[in-house]
Amino acid sequence: MRKEIDISSVFEETVEYLKGDGVILLAGNPPNPMTIGWGTIGYIWGRLIFTVLVRPSRFTFSLMESSTEFTVNLLPDEFIRQLSLCGTKSGRNTDKLIECGFQIEKGINLVSPYIRESAVHFECCIVHKHDLIPENLDINIAKRYYPSDDFHKVYYGEILGVFREMPVPAF
Repeated sequence: MRKEIDISSVFEETVEYLKGDGVILLAGNPPNPMTIGWGTIGYIWGRLIFTVLVRPSRFTFSLMESSTEFTVNLLPDEFIRQLSLCGTKSGRNTDKLIECGFQIEKGINLVSPYIRESAVHFECCIVHKHDLIPENLDINIAKRYYPSDDFHKVYYGEILGVFREMPVPAF
């Protein structure tokens, strides 16, 4: 059973996931899961925002461009293989939901789905997006992360809900 929770109870956990093996960005119809490790959470425009980055070369890019919503899914440690697969295989050639064995559920506050196996998921509505501007980026970051000039687009998603899978009470 999913229960809405306060962001403060999972903020540090989310940052650790982003620094570690990543989280799953789920967008599109049909949805495509993509592992991301770059994202931020904070307040912008008086709204709680989850910012995610997607390269134009990724299959998920076109899905994000045609979407108004997305979910961010934190998977338990036993899903390390699936996290790796969703970060290395393309949705152009692979149905990653089937290959990973993921079940999707309709969002609670959104139409966009979340991954049932996730421990926590964020439901986000896109309020802004923009391309990174190469000439405005620190040259050392550009050289290290963009040697082929495949600069990300940044998506700002207002967090409309954060949900945790809760254990079913024993009777």
